[in-house]
Amino acid sequence: MNPIKYIAVNIIGTLLRGFPLSCRTGLVKIGNPDEGSPIFLTGNYCVTVERVKRVLKKKEIDCYLLIANSDGINVWCSAAGGHLTNHDIISVLKTSGIEKLANHRNIILPQLAAAGIEAKVVREKTGWNVIWGPVYATDIPEFIKNNFRKAPEMSEVRFPVMQRIEMAVMWAFPFSIIVTVMTFLFWPEVLLSLVLLTWLLPFLIFISFPLYSGLLNPKKRGANFSRYSVIFEFTRVPLILEGIFIFGLVLYGVLMGTFSSGFILRWSFVSLVIVLLVSIDLMGSTPVYKSGLHEDRLLKVIIYTKKCRGCGICEQVCPRNCYEMDKKRHIAVMPKKDRCVQCGACIVQCPFDALYFKSPKGKIIHPEVIRKFKLNLLGDRLVKGGQ
Repeated sequence: MNPIKYIAVNIIGTLLRGFPLSCRTGLVKIGNPDEGSPIFLTGNYCVTVERVKRVLKKKEIDCYLLIANSDGINVWCSAAGGHLTNHDIISVLKTSGIEKLANHRNIILPQLAAAGIEAKVVREKTGWNVIWGPVYATDIPEFIKNNFRKAPEMSEVRFPVMQRIEMAVMWAFPFSIIVTVMTFLFWPEVLLSLVLLTWLLPFLIFISFPLYSGLLNPKKRGANFSRYSVIFEFTRVPLILEGIFIFGLVLYGVLMGTFSSGFILRWSFVSLVIVLLVSIDLMGSTPVYKSGLHEDRLLKVIIYTKKCRGCGICEQVCPRNCYEMDKKRHIAVMPKKDRCVQCGACIVQCPFDALYFKSPKGKIIHPEVIRKFKLNLLGDRLVKGGQ
């Protein structure tokens, strides 16, 4: 394990989180695996690959790691957006040589790939059985210890402080570069102050997220029901933070003896622009809400109880632990449906097509549509990835 490479990849990956960062695809041996060793798979987003490798090596887990082509995008986004497809999984299974090295046909995929990868198709075309691993690589050792079974907490996405810091950096770094160039040309005397501001405000917004997350309403529709008008609904909380920041400016000006209306107006305007840019898709920057730019956030998952057989796959792949199995009726239920982020993983994976989306107007979106058409960044469903 090369610690310098690991640190460098994580620093670069955090600064440029909004951009694809690819690494080589293929087979990697961890430790001294044999024909019975577990086989893991992930996409070729270099940050994810290095973090998975670090966990496996640190815990001295002898295994194989397959790296499939996800266009250098993280697993969840690439699978949901059609960049990590059935074809990519099948391709790496067929070309990596893993079939000659293993005496079993079990492949462990990251759970968040369930939004786009169809386990049924992989099994039909390759004979490999898909096991859905935990959401986070740090849970892999415990997952193996539990005989490849996940505890409920291993299936749930969270937004802990380190992830919030990464998101703050993702927004702050490119903005600070733009601000540096523009300020150097037109307003050089405030360059340092403005760069510091572009870092301070994103950190303020994301670090304080737990304090106001309950106030966000992903089902709220904006004026005139247009997609982008909803942005203004979701900026109200950051605007509260902006108000707190302005209060701090006033207090600073009074204490330092530099208070003036011009000073307050100038920095209030600049900070407002930064806050609005950072919060334009605040919910989409978190794993616990659906993007405010996606109309899919208004959809509801419906369980067709006559088709449901209570197999539990929906419970295994749901990143928000919305499902439970009703053992008496042998069907799935959604006691936490309000937590749903409409990722569609449950619909894609259900072998009985017992789940589907329903729009506020009553339109049914069938499973075959979710499997074939993938979401782009703007929330439009397009045919992608050679499905």
